[in-house]
Amino acid sequence: MKTLNSNLVLDESFLLPTKQKTITTVEQKVEHICEHLNVADRCIGNILIAVTEAINNAIVHGNKNDESKHVQLNCISLKNELIFTIKDEGLGFDFSNLPDPTDPKNREKLNGRGVFLMKNLADKVSFEESGRIVKLTFINYAND
Repeated sequence: MKTLNSNLVLDESFLLPTKQKTITTVEQKVEHICEHLNVADRCIGNILIAVTEAINNAIVHGNKNDESKHVQLNCISLKNELIFTIKDEGLGFDFSNLPDPTDPKNREKLNGRGVFLMKNLADKVSFEESGRIVKLTFINYAND
């Protein structure tokens, strides 16, 4: 784990296989990062769920479970921001036109909640490259 200058505290990258067991590996990596950065208990659960949802979406929807493809996870920590970037090798998706999972007609569906969860758990969510890249930003994440 690289600890850098006073503005950039951490910069970590991981190339992950497109396999469901990757989620467990990601959970462990995120927990280790949170411990290293002294992330507040109130933030750890939100970070874990949002990042694992993004990774799962990259594996299932982005890479279509194609084990010849990879997911890239990058974590950068600045003084008051923790940014996770997740990139898949898929074609992207229309992130501006997703069904509302809280709509009664969608509540029984088994999928469609990942982006909703990310948007409600992270302080900022952005999509790049037609949705192939998801950035999750957590602000004021550390214990004081």
